[in-house]
Amino acid sequence: MAPSAVTPQHILEKEDKERDAAFNKVLHGKSATAQGGFMAMRNKDARAQKEAVDEYFKHWDNKLASAETEEVRKARRDEYATLTRHYYNLATDLYEYGWGTSFHFCRFAPGEGFRQAIARHEHYLALQMGIKENATVLDVGCGVGGPAREMIKFTGCNVVGFNNNDYQLERAARYAAKEGLGEKFKGIKGDFMQMPEEFAETFDAVYAIEATVHAPRLQGVYEQIYKALKPGGVFGVYEWLMTDNYDNDNARHREIRLGIEQGDGISNMVKISDGLEAIKGAGFELLHAEDLADRPDAVPWYYPLAGELKHVRSLGDLFTVGRMTWLGRSVIHKCVGFGETLGVIPKGTQKTADSLAMAADSLVAGGKEKLFTPMYLMVARKPMNAN
Repeated sequence: MAPSAVTPQHILEKEDKERDAAFNKVLHGKSATAQGGFMAMRNKDARAQKEAVDEYFKHWDNKLASAETEEVRKARRDEYATLTRHYYNLATDLYEYGWGTSFHFCRFAPGEGFRQAIARHEHYLALQMGIKENATVLDVGCGVGGPAREMIKFTGCNVVGFNNNDYQLERAARYAAKEGLGEKFKGIKGDFMQMPEEFAETFDAVYAIEATVHAPRLQGVYEQIYKALKPGGVFGVYEWLMTDNYDNDNARHREIRLGIEQGDGISNMVKISDGLEAIKGAGFELLHAEDLADRPDAVPWYYPLAGELKHVRSLGDLFTVGRMTWLGRSVIHKCVGFGETLGVIPKGTQKTADSLAMAADSLVAGGKEKLFTPMYLMVARKPMNAN
C-alpha cells in the first residue's frame, strides 16, 4: 500500500502552461526545428534570454558554499520547477553541441566508443526492468528524447515522454518524427511533482535517467511515479546522489556538491541513504539497488568530462571528448563570447557555458573522490495489491 504522506503543497509551484508556452515561443522562436548546438543558439530572443539567465542565476550568484544556509537551499527547492525549466532553456543547445541527444553519463566497456556506451546504458536499464514489446512506458524528464528513442528501438515499447520544458519537447517530437518513431513516442508537458490525474495506474513501466534529481524531494516524485504505475508495474531509475562518504560539514565536499547543483540545475541533491529511504517510503518493493559508478571499470564514467583522450576509441569520440578538454572549453568560451559581442549569440550563453564547465570539474572531482554518483540504479515494483 502506498504511504498516506504526500508532498507538502506549499513547496509546489503552480503550473502555468500557457505562460510557459508563450515564453518558449518568444525565447526559442524557430530554433526547435534547427540543427542542434550553435545553429539553434543563434535563434534566441535576446530579451527573453536575459530573463532566463537572471531567473536561473539568482539562485547561485554571490552565494558561496562556505556561507550556504538551509534558507538558501529552501529557496531553490521552493522554485524547483522554474529553476529546472530555465536551466534547460539555457543549457539544452550546449548539451546537444557537446554531448548529443541523450543527456546522461554511462559506463564504458573496454574498447567501447562513446555513442555505443550511451546506448548500452539505456539498454541495460530496459533489461533490468524487463520492458516488453508494446508496453506503455513513461519517461520521466525525457529531455530531447534520446533515451526514449533508444528504448523504442531496443524493446518495441511505446513511450510517453514527460517534461516541464516546452523547447525540449518540441525537439524530442522533431527527432522522433525524423527517425520514423512518431507513432511510438508522445511528449506531454507537465511537472513530475504534480502528474496529471489521467496518468493514474496507466503505465506498465516508468523510468527516469538522471532526471528526478531535479525534484525538491525525492519521495515526492517517487510517490507520483508510484501512482502512475499499474499494480505490479516496474520503476527503474539512474539517480544522481551524493555517496554516504559525503559530509556536509566538510567545506571541500560542500563545494563539490554546490558546483554540481549550480551547473546542472539541481535544487536539492541528497545522499544514497536518502534515496533508498525515499523509494521505500513511496511504497515500492525494492528489487535491486547498486551504485554502478562503484564498479571496478578500467575506464571511469567521468572520462569525457575530464578530457582524458587516452580512452578515446574513435574519431567521433575524439570530436566529443575533445570539446571537454581544457583547450576545447577555452575555444568554446572564446567563440561564444565572440558571438555575443557580434550579437549573433544572445548574451548569457557564455555565462551558462562557463557554469557547465564548472559543473564538469565538480562532477569529475566528485567521481574521483567517491563523493558522487550519477548512476545509482534502483529497480522497484509497485505491489500487485496496491490500492
